[in-house]
Parts: sequence; structure tokens; C-alpha cells
Amino acid sequence: MLPTGIVQPLQTPSRPGSGTERLINHLLHRLRPIFGKGLFGLAATEFLAFGLKQAYACIFGGLLLAIILLTRFVYPEDAALSRYDFLFLAALGLQIAMLATRLETLDEARIILIFHVVGTVMEIFKTSAGSWIYPEESLFRIGDVPLFTGFMYASVGSYLARVSRIFHFAYSGYPPLWTTWLFALAIYVNFFSHHFIIDLRVGLFVFLFLLFGRTWVHYSVFRYRHKMPLVLGFFLVALFIWIAENIGTFARAWQYPDQADAWTLVSIAKLNAWVLLMIISFVLVTLVNRPKRESSAEKA
Repeated sequence: MLPTGIVQPLQTPSRPGSGTERLINHLLHRLRPIFGKGLFGLAATEFLAFGLKQAYACIFGGLLLAIILLTRFVYPEDAALSRYDFLFLAALGLQIAMLATRLETLDEARIILIFHVVGTVMEIFKTSAGSWIYPEESLFRIGDVPLFTGFMYASVGSYLARVSRIFHFAYSGYPPLWTTWLFALAIYVNFFSHHFIIDLRVGLFVFLFLLFGRTWVHYSVFRYRHKMPLVLGFFLVALFIWIAENIGTFARAWQYPDQADAWTLVSIAKLNAWVLLMIISFVLVTLVNRPKRESSAEKA
């Protein structure tokens, strides 16, 4: 999510949580004199802080994607352990390492577990319907779905949980929680049911704007509190997931039917599916970390 509007200067930098966040804030303090105190200096510091903290928020997904891409070119074809099984064990090891080093909290790990279940169930159905395939062999799999795929869905949940904590998300105009839960359930059901009955995707997008059209997300970067429309945030994150999807298919982690002979860019039309998946992901995170309301004091 990108900074769009400054709400209020903070008396102190945004509250760092983990040791890594404190290190980032310390670095920003040291760099502030270099950028200067003018408007450009303030903007440059906020932009750098935003980039560093976003990179920290998506560390799990970024590292997993890097491993997927690297093994596409350097993993030996005659290895005793298949590439997909290596990816599963590498992702599992990465998850354990992040917990051990406290780069990830137990609450975030719980969210990742939820995403594993939700994502794997959808993967099993979608591969059986021929929506995409996993062309390589593996031992750790359920049906046609290698188990490392659950971590790809989990990386989205990990990012959303971490970015919410790191940037101290709060909301104004947030709809009643029960409506968001029903909306997410409807989206999830449509991912299955549209193979048999009419696709309700257009109606779901209409409801998206009706439900979240008035919702703003407020967040702290370094010295300032910012805000942006939540729906815009959904689309921006979905765009980056689409870019990651193109990297993943290029690395032959999975393939769509039109990529069987040669890799081609994933259709931009897939972006709408990622936006809807973002809604499911976002709502699942709120089941563990309830959304906070932006206080009148913070908005003043």
C-alpha cells in the first residue's frame, strides 16, 4: 500500500516492535540529516522508511519466491529429492527459522496455518478442474498438488498480518465485521461454484465497492500518519501478487494451459481473481487480529 495523504505528524517515530524494526528506525534516524529537514528531506525519509518496512513485511514471500526462481535454473535434474519436495522443505525450514529468530510472531504463524488449509483445499479443486497444473513430480503432495503451494498462499497472509502490525493499521468507515465474513465466504464459494453455475464475479465487485468504498486505512510510516482508500490498497497489493505470479510461472512452479508449450505473460485479467483473493486473505487476518478503529485523537 502506498502513502497517499498525510494525516498528522507524529510526535515520535512510529512505534517499532521487533528488533529488526528498531534497527530500521535507528537507520532512518541516522539518515535524516543526510536528506535534510526540508520538504524533500521529509518526503525522502518517509519514502525510504516505507520501502524498508514493506520489504521487511514481505520477507517470507520474497525469500520463497527467490528460492522458487533460483531452483528453476540451478537445481539438478537428477537429484534424489525432487525440486517440489525441496521447495516444501525449504519453505518449512524458512518458517521455523522466522519463528526461532522472532521475525514472525505466533499470531502470524496461526494466520499462515489458516491460509495453508484454505489455499490447499482450493488448489486441490482447481487442479482437478484443469485451471492450472504442477508439471513436476513430488513425494509431498495431496492429489495433484505439491505441499509447497500452501506456503505460497501463506506468504500472502504473512504479508498482510505483518504489514498491519509494522505500519500500525487502523480504519475509518469500516463495515460491520459479520458483513465482511459473509462477503469473504461468498467469494470463496464462487471460486468453486463458477465451474458449475453462473460466475458471480461482477456482482462481487459491485458489493466490494458498496462494502468497503467508504473505508480508509490509516498507517504510520516514520514521522507521519498517512491514509488511503482500502479498496485502492486491495488493488495495489493484487497487482504485486500478479507480478509475483508471472515470476512463479516463469520459474515453472506451476503452469496455466496456455503456457504448456512456452511461457507467456499471465493475462492481466487474472488481476480480478487476485483482488478477490485479497479480500479473503484480508478478512482471514481480521479473524485473528481484529481491525482497530482510527481514534478521533489520531485524526485531529
